[in-house]
Amino acid sequence: MPSKLVRDHFREAHMPHIWCPGCGHGNILQDVARAIDQAELDPKKIVVVSGIGCSSRASGYMNFYTMHTTHGRAIAFATGIKMAKPELHVIVLTGDGDATAIGGNHFIHAARRNIDLTVVVFNNNIYGMTGGQFSPTTPTEKTAATAPYGSIDPNFDIPKLAAAAGATFAARGNNYHPRETTELIRQGLLNKGFSVIDCHSVCPTYYGRNNGMSSAVEMLQYQKDNYITQARAERMTPQEREGKIVVGVVHRDQRPEYTEAYAKLREEAQNAL
Repeated sequence: MPSKLVRDHFREAHMPHIWCPGCGHGNILQDVARAIDQAELDPKKIVVVSGIGCSSRASGYMNFYTMHTTHGRAIAFATGIKMAKPELHVIVLTGDGDATAIGGNHFIHAARRNIDLTVVVFNNNIYGMTGGQFSPTTPTEKTAATAPYGSIDPNFDIPKLAAAAGATFAARGNNYHPRETTELIRQGLLNKGFSVIDCHSVCPTYYGRNNGMSSAVEMLQYQKDNYITQARAERMTPQEREGKIVVGVVHRDQRPEYTEAYAKLREEAQNAL
């Protein structure tokens, strides 16, 4: 059972938030707060780190120790915090561009190390803060300010990228399935290792307007029609699943966590002196 009111996890004096009307980021932030509550983590041992972008304003709204860092470097800062204070729960709130474009190298190497960070990607398939440029997750053929005739770049599947790089927990959530998304974040928080939850967020202001969905209602309807839970997917035929996006755990594994392995190595080295 939750141990606190979820509102206690927010800095209410910093409200209302600055996100555009209809933006899904506020919903994901609520999912994060509920997941923290349901995981029964000690608030005094939580650090929330973010980089730069629409999503990265989220750290300032959370009532924990927080750090708002530079573009693409949130995971690097979080790695330093976790190495210095491995007893802390370090959560990274980042965007699709912040995490997998300028921050892509940090992303794959943190996954490779399996350092105990929980990375929640606010994935709206676009660079929203800087005017709607296409991002590494913009689907092929979809339009953006820098791809007016459609992007020809193949887009990243973030959970699969994380799993291939070595993450021990990778999942996908979205705005239309908040209960499932909250549960996925909770599982990521409790996983001992590098965890990634790719949360698909609606952006009617830039992604939607460029791609024929000018309101949050239309974008949520799209998620309702095209995103399915794992339980539903298991009941469908391959033909029925064609083109659908599954919400749920994509990859789960167990292997040594980096800070624990480092502490063991340091102890062995000291004993050898």
